[in-house]
Amino acid sequence: MTRDDTACVRRVLRNNADGLTEKEITGLTRVDADSLSRMLQTMPDAYIDRWTWATRGQYSAVWCVVVPPENCPHPTRVES
Repeated sequence: MTRDDTACVRRVLRNNADGLTEKEITGLTRVDADSLSRMLQTMPDAYIDRWTWATRGQYSAVWCVVVPPENCPHPTRVES
């Protein structure tokens, strides 16, 4: 798990606003599944948005990332 892998996963999730499962992220990024699971747990901007029905009666987490808003502009002094 490298910093480049984390940036790649973050970029893929930001490009898919509806979220992706770990299997989908692994297919798009080629990051190892075990590494990806640990990576998502440590990313402060990643969260589980919902659960989707997967195979064999199990559920898969759909991961999303928070897109940070722009900084609020500094107020200007208004002379009265």
